[in-house]
Amino acid sequence: MRTVILRRGLVALFAAAVSFGAIVQAHAADTLRIGYQKYGTLVLLKAKGSLEKRLAEQGVQVQWTEFPGGPQLLEGLNVGSIDFGVTGETPPVFAQAAGADLLYVAYEPPAPTSEAILVPKDSAIKSVAELKGKTVVLNKGSNVHYLLVRALEDAGLKYTDVKTVFLPPADARAAFERGSVDAWVIWDPYQAAAEKQLQARTLRDGTGIADNHQFYLATKPYAEQHPEVIRALVEEVRAVGEWSKANPQQVTDQVAPLLGLPADITLTSVKRQGYGALFLTPEVVAAQQKIADTFYQLKLIPKPLSIKDVIWTPPAAVAKAP
Repeated sequence: MRTVILRRGLVALFAAAVSFGAIVQAHAADTLRIGYQKYGTLVLLKAKGSLEKRLAEQGVQVQWTEFPGGPQLLEGLNVGSIDFGVTGETPPVFAQAAGADLLYVAYEPPAPTSEAILVPKDSAIKSVAELKGKTVVLNKGSNVHYLLVRALEDAGLKYTDVKTVFLPPADARAAFERGSVDAWVIWDPYQAAAEKQLQARTLRDGTGIADNHQFYLATKPYAEQHPEVIRALVEEVRAVGEWSKANPQQVTDQVAPLLGLPADITLTSVKRQGYGALFLTPEVVAAQQKIADTFYQLKLIPKPLSIKDVIWTPPAAVAKAP
């Protein structure tokens, strides 16, 4: 009798545990956690509120978390604090090399002028070649990391020909203003702000050497388990992007207060950004593979990567979206 009672108790306990696990899993599925940065299409999507309205019909709530840069955002993705986010080209490479369980979902068209190597207005440095032996500050693993590598290569220099200092944007700007570094590799809107406020000179932007794609990424489990949510998200991002491309002044009016920047600086940034999220093409995958191969050859990542292995394949209904 005691055995029967014990067995029944264990069955009940197991059933309760399964039920509790189902509740937790259902709760997780009911919340889409998005990581965003201070600038970009996701900021506009958040302000618009259209995603929340659309996903509410599927019983899904949206939770937003701001990050200071792409590497930090993807660390959040890696540890499971967010399900989806956007970064530049390089952060996903470092994240994949670190074992992050991520998938590329979509990308924005190139924006090569939205990142640059800057020098102080009175700097004697007039070309990338003159950076040899100089100190360059940047955010490690961010989109501009690849820009620096390619710009040096294009100028006949090696990556080791410069001294790199890794700092997040706010600290990097402070070092740049103090004259503690010779050059700063940075993206918009920090780039536009330095150009306008500090009269910083552009030594080289990404034109001809770095596409500067923005990538939308998701954790592999979330993308595979909730394709309809991802589909809706990409469609909303695309719609906001197309509207933004056609209405730069309205975007500026909306974004400038969020950034705490003057309208002229914000407008410059808005006009240089790429808009219109698309699912990845073989050409974009190949370009991203080149970045991964470059960083492996430089020993900046510990192992070779296969980008095609971490591309989300949308269901047929999603793939037909324009």
